Amino acid sequence: MTRMRLPLRLLALPGAMLVAGPLHAQSLDYESVDGDAPSGKADAPRKGGGLTSRGAGGGPRATITPYIEATQNVLWELSPGDEVLTYSTIAAGVDMTLNGRRTQGAVSIRYERRISQTDRVRDGDTLSGLARVKHDLIPRTLSVEAGALAARTRVEGSGASTLNPLAADDAVSQVYSLYAGPAVSTHVGDVALSGSYILGYTKVQQKDALQLSPGQALTDIFDDSVSQSAQVSAGIAPDTVLPVGITASGSYYQEDVSNLDQRVRDMRAGVQVTYPVTMELALVAAVGYEDVEVSARDAVRDAAGVPVIGSNGRYVTDKSQARKLAYDTEGFTWDAGVMWRPSRRTALSGFVGRRYDSTTYYGSFSYNPNVRSSLTVAVYDNVSGFGGQVNRALRDLPTDFQVNRDPFNGQISGCAIGSESGGCVNNALSSVASSVFRARGVNATYAHRLGRLQAGVGAGYIRRKYIAREDSVLGAANGLVDESFYVDAGLNGPIDRRSSFAVSAYAAWFESGASSLGDVTTVGVNAAYFRNLTDRLVATAAVGLDSVNRKVIEDEVIASGLVGLRYSF
Repeated sequence: MTRMRLPLRLLALPGAMLVAGPLHAQSLDYESVDGDAPSGKADAPRKGGGLTSRGAGGGPRATITPYIEATQNVLWELSPGDEVLTYSTIAAGVDMTLNGRRTQGAVSIRYERRISQTDRVRDGDTLSGLARVKHDLIPRTLSVEAGALAARTRVEGSGASTLNPLAADDAVSQVYSLYAGPAVSTHVGDVALSGSYILGYTKVQQKDALQLSPGQALTDIFDDSVSQSAQVSAGIAPDTVLPVGITASGSYYQEDVSNLDQRVRDMRAGVQVTYPVTMELALVAAVGYEDVEVSARDAVRDAAGVPVIGSNGRYVTDKSQARKLAYDTEGFTWDAGVMWRPSRRTALSGFVGRRYDSTTYYGSFSYNPNVRSSLTVAVYDNVSGFGGQVNRALRDLPTDFQVNRDPFNGQISGCAIGSESGGCVNNALSSVASSVFRARGVNATYAHRLGRLQAGVGAGYIRRKYIAREDSVLGAANGLVDESFYVDAGLNGPIDRRSSFAVSAYAAWFESGASSLGDVTTVGVNAAYFRNLTDRLVATAAVGLDSVNRKVIEDEVIASGLVGLRYSF
């Protein structure tokens, strides 16, 4: 029985599964969009500039690379018209990795100024980036983590939102999301105690927030929200006090959406029992209680009963009304499943149960057969608004991520892959409708290094069932279901000692529950060539092709090209 204790402790305690070992940060050169440096040595100092600090052991602790960039861009409209547009950009950014004894994280942030050279391309500014940092205040006891996202998306009439927008017009929105909070874990005798608290905020900046397509109702676009999440648990591992592991836990989630003062409140408590079958396999069963509510106010209406729209393009909330319930479920819940961990490189968990007064499925799978490959799959089911969904996706990203940026706008692809896991925010960003919804979905990422080449792919699906008061201005959305799918893929590597390449492709499909007229398909591919002119100065040339297919208006197909220079400090 002694041999079984270590793996079964890991299987039995949910808190233990969340505490991973130190993750290894990886340096990103400009010419290596989604993988290793052209030299093929991931741990080598960066030739393209940057400041690297080292710890007492001599290993790299932090790598900080600021840069400036200038590009000249050309757009050729292949459909529906035949027009050539040009514009220039200047940009500044910083890429940073942290790999200390107590701190792990990665930050990639970029500011870009677009300078128009034709009437159809507007001047504008874009801030894009991704950050995830975790710091141990007291090793193995008290930690704090934080994350942030800035992304530009294109909003359609149905509320569909896509990354990598083709143009800079009124349909382009800016999404900001951030979160932070502490986590604590300790032991009192044989009892493991853990707790955490997360505070998050998400904002969508959109000038023309209300979009209208023929045959569709008016879609209210999300404005901002504040979300809070807290969890506590106490448990014993199998074969300590009892042959089985027992964990008691409670959780609280609340999101306050500014649109019509919508509120999601999800409270849960339960007991989980873990039965070890073998050293690698355990059966899990849980019973609990849930109290979930969604409430909102209505919009202000004029004398004719027409909802009033404010200067920000959103409905004006009627504060004189009391908040009314749109969804309310309370009662017992149950879950049953398995947890399988045959080695440190493989982990699988799968559960079926009853939540939200219906059947639920969720789980995860990770596989790292060697240092060159990693596979991550996650299945989820929750109720939230747009902001809560983005916060959740952001928290699921690794702290040693690598991001793929579009060479034409510097935009993140939506997927971030680390040394042992990966994640994507594409699902969370695929609709910016303001209504609260139940989300069921799956995300998957795979990365593989073949010699000096690095390949990666991310894919996912999400199904949203909207929840709204039927007597409110959002009542038409209640019960509607929309679906989104996405695929992102990239390949990069060196050509010779001073040059490298990167190729990426993406596709996204949005199916509207309100009307098929709101369906949107976006597809794109681009390729870039990088040449080190000096150790710090890199020249770039890139070409791309992007397409947006809609049923309401003509399809858009645009070819792109650019040349540019980047200087890393």
